[in-house]
Amino acid sequence: MPILLTALVLAVLLLFVLLASIRVVREYERLVVFRLGRLTGARGPGLILLVPYIERGVKVGLRTVTSNLATQETVTRDGVAVRVNAVLWHRVHDPVQAVVSVEQLEGAVILAAETTLRDIIGQNDLDGLLKARDKANDRLRENLSETVAKWGLEIVGVEIKDLDIPEAMQRAIAKEAEAIREQRARIIKAEGEYKAAEMLSAAAKTIAGQPGALELRRLQTLSEIGAEHNSTIVVAMPLDSMKEVAATTGIARAVAEADPKG
Repeated sequence: MPILLTALVLAVLLLFVLLASIRVVREYERLVVFRLGRLTGARGPGLILLVPYIERGVKVGLRTVTSNLATQETVTRDGVAVRVNAVLWHRVHDPVQAVVSVEQLEGAVILAAETTLRDIIGQNDLDGLLKARDKANDRLRENLSETVAKWGLEIVGVEIKDLDIPEAMQRAIAKEAEAIREQRARIIKAEGEYKAAEMLSAAAKTIAGQPGALELRRLQTLSEIGAEHNSTIVVAMPLDSMKEVAATTGIARAVAEADPKG
């Protein structure tokens, strides 16, 4: 009986030891294994067996992590105080370096990103940040990638989310935009007047070559005025002018009958 009890106790202990040595590593994880404190490498995914009390494993996730950077108060290169925040996407591409090279990986990445963000803002003018934010994002990603590469990390993306500027600067930017729009409107109007003047000049040259054309144009104008105001207009026209009109329009016979002296 004591032998059976002892065997049962040993079997239970062996079962606990076996369970303690089993690790299940998911597809998006890796297990970094240390044997008596010495690194042996990364294992997984799947079922991993560790030597009890000899080997120890640290799980590392490989999925992309999204982090919101705290709002930073800094100054642009042209001396404008701004408040800016950003969104960071990163993932582990080397589990061994992520465990061995840095402690508290997530906090280290956030601090590095916030510091790099302030540096990038300080290297750019306000106009550049407002008009070409993509370039600032690309430069931020490049600089941050160089910093975290030694930690086994990869920067998937980083985007400046909000860029708050003082109200006085907002009003100044609004006035500048309004002045630019007014300038464009004046240029368009001037171009239209210039083209109209060119057409009028061409018309004047054409009329100068045909004396009766001016009288025809005058009659057309009177007709348009009468139609617009729904009235009848009686205008006394010199007979010489009518002759020119008749000659121009091919009705010289009608004019000759009206003026026997001609």
